[in-house]
Amino acid sequence: MLQRFCLWKWLAVGIAVATILAGCLAQNDEGTILVDNMLIKGTAGGPDPTIELSLKDNVDYWVILDPISQRLYLNSTGRILDRDPPVSIQSIVVQVQCVNKKVGTIINHEVRIVVRDRNDNSPRFQQQRYYVAVNELTPVGTTIFTGFSGNNGATDIDDGPNGQIEYVIQYNPNDKTSNRTFDIPLTLSGAVVLRERLNYEEKTRYFVIVQANDRAQNLNERRTSTTTLTVDVLDGDDLGPMFLPCVLVNNTRDCRPLTYQASLPELTDPARVNPISVTPPIQAIDQDRNIQPPSDRPGILYSILVGTPEDYPQYFHMNLTTAVLTLLKQINRDLHQKFDLVIKAEQDNGHPLPAFANLHIEVLDENNQKPYFTRSTYEGFVLESSPVGTTISDNQNLTSPLQIVVLDNDVEETKDPQLHLFLNDYNTFFTVTQSGITRYLTLLQPVDREVQQLYTFSMTASDGVQESVPVTVNILVIDANDNSPTFSNISYNVKIYTDMRPGEGVIKLTAVDADEGPNGQIVYEILAGDQGDFIINDRTGLITIAPGVVLSVGRSYALTVKASDSAPPAQRRSSITTVYIEVLPPNNQSPPRFPQLMYSLEVSEAMRIGAVLLNLQAFDREGDPIRYLIQNGDPQQVFNLSQSSGLLALGKPLDRESTDRYILIVTASDGRPDGTSTATVNIVVTDVNDNGPVFDMFLPKNLSVQEEEANAFVGQVRATDPDAGVNGQVHYSLANFNNLFRITSNGSIYTAVKLNREVRDYYELIVEATDGAMDPRRSTLTLAIKVLDIDDNSPVFTNASYTVCVPENLPPGTVFLQIEAKDVDLGSDVNYRIRTQEALQYFALNKYTGELSLLKSLDYESFSDTEATFTFLVEAFDSKGTMPPGLATVTVRVKDMNDYSPVFSKKLYRGMVAPDAVKGTVITTVSAEDQDPPGTPASRVRYKVDVVQFPYSASIFDVEENSGRVVTRVNLNEEPSTVFKLVVIAYDDGDPVKFNTTTVEIAVLQPSVIPRFTQDEYRPPPVSESAPKGTVVAVVTAAALNQTIVYSIVSGNEEDVFAINNRTGVISVKKSLDYESVKSYELRVQADSLQVVRSNLRVPSKSNTAKVFIEVKDENDHVPVFTKKMYIGGVSEDAKMFSSVLKVKADDKDTGNYSAMQYRLIIPPIKDGKEGFVIEAYTGLIKTAMLFKNMRRSYFKFQVIATDNYGKGLSSKAEVLVSVVNQLDMQVIVSNVPPTLVEQNKDQLIGILERYVQDQIPGATVVVESIGARRFGDGYSEEDYTKSDLMVYAIDPQTNRAIMRNELFKFLDGKLLDINKEFQPYLGQGGRILEIRTPDVVANVKKQAQAVGYTEGALLALAVIIILCCMPAILIVMVSYRQRQAECAKTARIQMALPAGKPASTTANNLYEELGDSTMRGYAQQEQQQLLRPSLLRPEELSMESGIDPGQEYYGQDYYSYEHGYELPQYGSRRRLLSPSGMYDEYGEVVVENDGGYYYSPHGSTAEEWARKRRIKLIVDPEYETSSTGEDSAPDSSQRNRLNNPNIQNNINGNIYIAQNGSVVRTRRVCLGNNLKVTSPVRLGKQFKKLDKLAVTHEENVPLNTLSKGPSSSDKMNTRPCSVSFASSTIGAENIVTKPGGSKMKSTEEQESVVDNEDVKEPLESHSEHTPSDEEELWMGPWNNLHIPMTKL
Repeated sequence: MLQRFCLWKWLAVGIAVATILAGCLAQNDEGTILVDNMLIKGTAGGPDPTIELSLKDNVDYWVILDPISQRLYLNSTGRILDRDPPVSIQSIVVQVQCVNKKVGTIINHEVRIVVRDRNDNSPRFQQQRYYVAVNELTPVGTTIFTGFSGNNGATDIDDGPNGQIEYVIQYNPNDKTSNRTFDIPLTLSGAVVLRERLNYEEKTRYFVIVQANDRAQNLNERRTSTTTLTVDVLDGDDLGPMFLPCVLVNNTRDCRPLTYQASLPELTDPARVNPISVTPPIQAIDQDRNIQPPSDRPGILYSILVGTPEDYPQYFHMNLTTAVLTLLKQINRDLHQKFDLVIKAEQDNGHPLPAFANLHIEVLDENNQKPYFTRSTYEGFVLESSPVGTTISDNQNLTSPLQIVVLDNDVEETKDPQLHLFLNDYNTFFTVTQSGITRYLTLLQPVDREVQQLYTFSMTASDGVQESVPVTVNILVIDANDNSPTFSNISYNVKIYTDMRPGEGVIKLTAVDADEGPNGQIVYEILAGDQGDFIINDRTGLITIAPGVVLSVGRSYALTVKASDSAPPAQRRSSITTVYIEVLPPNNQSPPRFPQLMYSLEVSEAMRIGAVLLNLQAFDREGDPIRYLIQNGDPQQVFNLSQSSGLLALGKPLDRESTDRYILIVTASDGRPDGTSTATVNIVVTDVNDNGPVFDMFLPKNLSVQEEEANAFVGQVRATDPDAGVNGQVHYSLANFNNLFRITSNGSIYTAVKLNREVRDYYELIVEATDGAMDPRRSTLTLAIKVLDIDDNSPVFTNASYTVCVPENLPPGTVFLQIEAKDVDLGSDVNYRIRTQEALQYFALNKYTGELSLLKSLDYESFSDTEATFTFLVEAFDSKGTMPPGLATVTVRVKDMNDYSPVFSKKLYRGMVAPDAVKGTVITTVSAEDQDPPGTPASRVRYKVDVVQFPYSASIFDVEENSGRVVTRVNLNEEPSTVFKLVVIAYDDGDPVKFNTTTVEIAVLQPSVIPRFTQDEYRPPPVSESAPKGTVVAVVTAAALNQTIVYSIVSGNEEDVFAINNRTGVISVKKSLDYESVKSYELRVQADSLQVVRSNLRVPSKSNTAKVFIEVKDENDHVPVFTKKMYIGGVSEDAKMFSSVLKVKADDKDTGNYSAMQYRLIIPPIKDGKEGFVIEAYTGLIKTAMLFKNMRRSYFKFQVIATDNYGKGLSSKAEVLVSVVNQLDMQVIVSNVPPTLVEQNKDQLIGILERYVQDQIPGATVVVESIGARRFGDGYSEEDYTKSDLMVYAIDPQTNRAIMRNELFKFLDGKLLDINKEFQPYLGQGGRILEIRTPDVVANVKKQAQAVGYTEGALLALAVIIILCCMPAILIVMVSYRQRQAECAKTARIQMALPAGKPASTTANNLYEELGDSTMRGYAQQEQQQLLRPSLLRPEELSMESGIDPGQEYYGQDYYSYEHGYELPQYGSRRRLLSPSGMYDEYGEVVVENDGGYYYSPHGSTAEEWARKRRIKLIVDPEYETSSTGEDSAPDSSQRNRLNNPNIQNNINGNIYIAQNGSVVRTRRVCLGNNLKVTSPVRLGKQFKKLDKLAVTHEENVPLNTLSKGPSSSDKMNTRPCSVSFASSTIGAENIVTKPGGSKMKSTEEQESVVDNEDVKEPLESHSEHTPSDEEELWMGPWNNLHIPMTKL
């Protein structure tokens, strides 16, 4: 009782105490009373205690019991009760043991003391810093950071509100805008929200101070901590492009308007100026220059938006991506002087903010056209007496001035080209006017014709850049009478003798007049003193003694002689001389006399030495010897004068340049003192080109010119030539660098193009001077030209881009790169600077050295992109120059420097292993993480074993480097219950490498707790692949001592196909099986004890694992699949029975019998009941089952069925198309390799050919007809087995027929070179196609046709003769035709009076029925006629068995397009011709049977039944009733007896024909009648006899008795074609027009089938009054236009 009381009392108190303590005990309260009184009845102290109280399970002795007062105290002496980690004492539980000393019972009571939390811990952020990157385009209100959620933010180990965290953003004095830009509206979640729009261009980084505080109830007790959230603003695509260079408007980020400049000369070839140089170069960049990743950065697209003038697109084009401006065609400055364009730069992603800039293009007046003279030579005239300034005239009459017209295509013809004209010679005598289109030559100084009569010089026009081709100017000086005749002496003294006779000469006076023409013609006369004794010759000036004069000694005369010119009297000039004559007595002492006192001659300076120049022989009256001497004028003794003969010769070489004239005084003496006379010789030396031009060496030869200037003056050279005339005219040219320099005719040198000093700064220019002779002389001069530098180049970096790797945390100021730029201009001073503004806060660039250094350390983790890179632009500029700076890109890659070490998820890992575990057994898995950025080497964690601390463990255990799985290194054989310790190291690949360690404890289990399988391998029966889910496959069993077994599949079940019951070991199907994918599985199952499994461990060993081999059983679950949807093949007309056509193949994924195929064909019924084709059931080879004679261009479509499991399983079908061909459709491919090689590679070769054919006709198939030796020679009778003939044809799947042979030739022959290239690997080295030719048969037919052509002329002549002869016959026929019409009318009237007969069988109702087709039965007559029109028939409704080709034109006569000379095969014929002596050797008879029908039966039958089977029923039409006979004959009694009823109406209205397709067709007469004439059987029999001469045909394997078997024979003929047909002699189609009412008109050109007439006539019994003609009209209704040959019966 006491025990029970104590129990309940204590329970109540304990609950109350626990409740009270939970509310009053706080952590860290030392000496606190926990329970003031436990209210246990009884006393524990004193002398007689009744109870004894003690504490049990007082862990760490936190509770002190005072048994007397029954109080519990907190024992916190020297320590702190902390509810928070790491102590984590949240409650204290003790057992108070109450012992009843009276009864000895013991009761334990549990006391639970709950420790209440105190807010003694501040929130603590899990990371030192937080980072987020936000695109500037992020909308306001977007949550940009959620990194404080979960355990990633701040944590507070306090409990309750003291441990709850809320976040707020604090004001950051260093970043004053951060707290208003961002906000945390939900303080508990800590999600940071964007409150203001970001702008990367204004601010790229925010430092947000985030405060985390707990939620203690007392605000003053709340604890806080802060962290910094770094928000990097990512550049977004919010700005458009901007053109460079950009000059910002003050206090804005907008660029000032930019105008690019370009200039180009007019009429310039675009190839010379492209690309157009634009200053500065057109360049635009995206203002968003740091969009990440770089692959997202848009490109810039350039275009010309608008421009003036409006036709600018004709002239300019701008590259879309490079902005390169190109000229499209030449610009004429007369049309356009400038272009003002607006260019647009926009992003290629459709950004709506384009940038614009102006482009001004100036068109320069380019002197690209040389000036030119309108004439090549000019002839001018000037009077020698003209004063200075006189204009040169263009004619000798001096009536009009000489006009020199010079033009320049650079200038309009109506404008003055402002050209400079200069003369290369005589520029001191003449000048040219300086302006105007027409120029004039004027005199600068007087000219003297007597000095120089002709002035020849060249004239050149220059526009300052280009020079014209020189023109020649010839100025002829016209003579003026400005010279008087001049005597050589003022007076002459002559002595004469008295013995001189009249007429004897006294003296010959010579006066010289330099004028020309009449002005120079001298007339002499004696004015006075002659006293009548002397006369003078007025032309020669010879004075002689007058006739009849006797001279007296001592007389003297003074003659005054006048010499005057022949000019007009007003202009005539004259001079006077005196001749003194003294008369002496006769003696022999007179001096010699020269014939002339003055001699003049011209001598070339090239005259050879010794040449005789002049004969100066004098005359002496006495005949004394004369001695000649040169008295004066030859100091150098250039001339030699013979002393005896007076011949003047050249003694030394002449040089006109030193002496151009000689005046010699020559004397003749006879030896006496006074026996000497003199004469004057005037010698002018003429010029030859014996001197070359000589340069003036005093002019400078070291020249200089500034670069980048075209047409800049370089210098001048001058050369002279002492020769005269054109030999002394000098012309200049350049021997080198003609493309860079040019020289004018006056020796001035200019630059032809802009020189670039940086390319070449020095030239040695060779100037060549030539004279104007026909064979000119040359001389050269070398000039040294130095190119002067200007500032025309921007600095250029040695690299267009620099990439450098910089380790993170590198200290500021570290130089990590040196860039270099060079300016090729002289004297340049290159400076450097960073162009990208954002980079200035990170990097510094030395202005002079190009050293790039850090301004602050870089942090790899601060970059948001996968590659921590920073790309910016640097520029180099010339501080002394004006050119734009050079640009380069610098990419700084921040290298991660491994900030963090790997950290294991646990400090201690445990694992268990079997004592006999095999090598490679997985024990446990360790895992470590590295906080370095993912994807970097520093974040990659690998594992290894520390072999130092526990070497033995490291020798038997190992850890996989990448996975961290701890495995056995060897096969174990350890003692059970052994515990091994293994130290595992986790290390990264960072720089430097950092690592961490952990310990793995591995316990070796007892063998008894490791299950053991009943067998090592399980091989259950195969499971069907169609087994449903849950199907049991196998059951595995394992056992262990006192252990619950848990089964699992540890390997082989990666696709989760099977499931295992972990308690029963039943393995079942979990997913559908597929034999075709996986045929077998090898599972590895493991059995573990439940105790081990609960520890989340597995202990593989030799005994607790087993293999399960599961075989999948195949089921027939796949249908066969044909290799093609449609098989296309061909069969030749002459193919034999059971010839191979093609082979089909179907595949089946199943195996065994399920993949064994059986094939069968489904062929639509053919009218003659034949199958047409058969197939080998198990090979798929399709063969022919009929003959295809004369069936060319017909085709068969049918299906092939493939059924697996030998025809018992699943099926599929494919279409088969077989087209009938012959050699007219084929081509022979001749190659130079043996047939065996072609046969081996047939499939590959045909595949190549088929591909080229399919290029023209999609889906076409090439079929091999034959492969054989090459045939050649006449008739292709010879064979060459070293070469081969490959005969092929192609089938068009659209028309179902063979492609025309000519088209096939075009398809292949045009690609022969390409085909040979593809054939090469299969035909071997040198193997190729030689030709593609026509098949043998076709070629032979062509030859025969050519042979036949020789007789065409003779046949034509014969035809003319026949026509002339037949004219009378035609007239007779026309008369007979009129008579026949009357006869027909009479016959009709008689027929109406006859009784109607009743035929026993049904006759054909319409044409279709007659042709063997009853499908149109039931139509009215008029409807049938409409339906039978060929234009209304659909081709697919025409049966190929009837001989109609559905795919062809029915109106063309040459249906087959056979070549000339080829025998046209009978259309639609499928029958073999028999000779006339074949089947019907004897003539038969026509018999009328009881059914009313006519039958033809041959004679000679041995049995009546056999004869009946061979009979042919003749179908007639009851609609038209007219006689079909046309020839008289004697009655045949035997035949008449065979007619059962001769008076019956036989319904014969015309002739009977059998078509070659087997159908029997009747004809009708031209005239219509209602009466019927019974045709005599004898008459019909004779017609059959005539047909035997043409031959009959029959079709194999078709019994003849199908034509007539009792009453139903007509029906059979309507459904199947007749088996017998007769050959036809029909020629072409007949022109027939069917009129309404059944009448038919026949043209005169119509040709009919005519049976050869015979002379034999037989009596015939007939009811007609006359005998109709045999040549009746063949009537087939609308079928007359079709090529269906008929045989007339």
